[in-house]
Amino acid sequence: MTNIPVVKPGIIAVSRDCFPIELSKMRRAAIKSAYTGELYECPVTVENELDMLKAVEDVKKAGCNALIVFLGNFGPETPETLIAKNFDGPCMFVAAAEGDGDMINGRGDAYCGMLNCSYNLKMRHLKGYIPEYPVGTAKDIAGMIEEFIPIARAVIGISNLKIITFGPRPQDFFACNAPIKGLYEIGVEIEENSELDLFVSFKEHANDPRIPAVCEAMKKEMGEGNYYDELNARMAQFELTLLDWAEKHKGSRSYVAFANKCWPAFPETFGFEPCYVNSRLASIGIPVACEVDIYGALSEYIGACVSADAVTLLDINNSVPQYIYDENIKGRYDYKLTDTFMGFHCGNTPECKMCDNRAVKYQLIQHRLLEPQGSEPDFTRGTLEGDIAASDITFYRLQCDSEGVLRSYIAEGEILDVPTRSFGGIGIFAIPEMGRFYRHVLIQNGFPHHGAVAFGHYGKALYEVFKFIGVCPGNIGYNQPKGVLYKTENPFA
Repeated sequence: MTNIPVVKPGIIAVSRDCFPIELSKMRRAAIKSAYTGELYECPVTVENELDMLKAVEDVKKAGCNALIVFLGNFGPETPETLIAKNFDGPCMFVAAAEGDGDMINGRGDAYCGMLNCSYNLKMRHLKGYIPEYPVGTAKDIAGMIEEFIPIARAVIGISNLKIITFGPRPQDFFACNAPIKGLYEIGVEIEENSELDLFVSFKEHANDPRIPAVCEAMKKEMGEGNYYDELNARMAQFELTLLDWAEKHKGSRSYVAFANKCWPAFPETFGFEPCYVNSRLASIGIPVACEVDIYGALSEYIGACVSADAVTLLDINNSVPQYIYDENIKGRYDYKLTDTFMGFHCGNTPECKMCDNRAVKYQLIQHRLLEPQGSEPDFTRGTLEGDIAASDITFYRLQCDSEGVLRSYIAEGEILDVPTRSFGGIGIFAIPEMGRFYRHVLIQNGFPHHGAVAFGHYGKALYEVFKFIGVCPGNIGYNQPKGVLYKTENPFA
């Protein structure tokens, strides 16, 4: 993944001046020993504001972009919270549990100090990540650091992200619209361009000497007979166009995502569908959201940072027919029919997440719409189609609603190992209590038809990321278990 941050964490221990400073130093060193990954140990233990400035300067010089602020004892609440103000990156606040010394001179009272720390952060309107239970031994805190890394990676990525768009939303896909005010509030930059800008750049890449190498990579990826050989050069030309645009237009930002108009004008103008190229970029950490879905692109990017893996964006598309449920799901999986649905898109899911029957094909819906009835597919070719492979998944989205309020949802589930008997990049998804979640979270809160998919269970980390960037916990929807009613759910139904 070439488009997500590398987290370089550091740890700063803090100490209340009426407690033994050696207690914080000793406990900090124990965490360093217990943690198996890279962790810079700041030699400055913070007792006052001048120490805070020295410590922040030290970790910056060491190249740290995420911090663990460790209360080895009660801790000085003002200097320790000012670390978050003066450090340009996410900070986690954790505290030491007792048990590594006598309970007279070796008691640190960090359990108490964590309360003042959290209060001081709120008073100063500073952001800090505090784990579910932030007090622990060296081994416990090493585990907290492991969980913090993907959260920090997403927060760093969001604050250094530019979303590049081409074209307006297609007619009748207004649901992908949302105020961009929410992007600026969380630190995301956006650059909006015309489809003509993209086409001009595409033409400039004709005969690019890099095209043959990209074509060979595509052939190797798909395997003989699973691609349109005569389209490869055009698709490779388009891939290089997007990559070069990203590099030239990222400006002060480090990372990019795209939200591009892909129909109806695109295929006839460019001579192919962009889906396969979009899938290839997603596989290296550069999401390309369909239908100019800006918040879809942002959601995908967050998932790529959290999972450090390829993601996709799909329509929450259609119900599973009763006959498929009866033949392949009932009795084999512990799901009701209403727990299942099909997630679909034309062909943007990376090939590494698809079954062996994947192939570059033509887009049936666009063929109906754009090419003469009964004709052979021509410019509507270029989608990556096949069933999406069975996997644990997290279905989620970040969205800015019509009032400018950030909302999100998260639901963990799986893709079933069941043939879809359909077209496109598609899979049969199962999420516990999906029917109720669909009605009382997705419909009730006005979420659009696109959802992002991370391949694995990442709900815990995504929830913390959404909270950290400013989504009110009451605006983070999730699938309630059976017997726990949503606020809008009829108790008599």
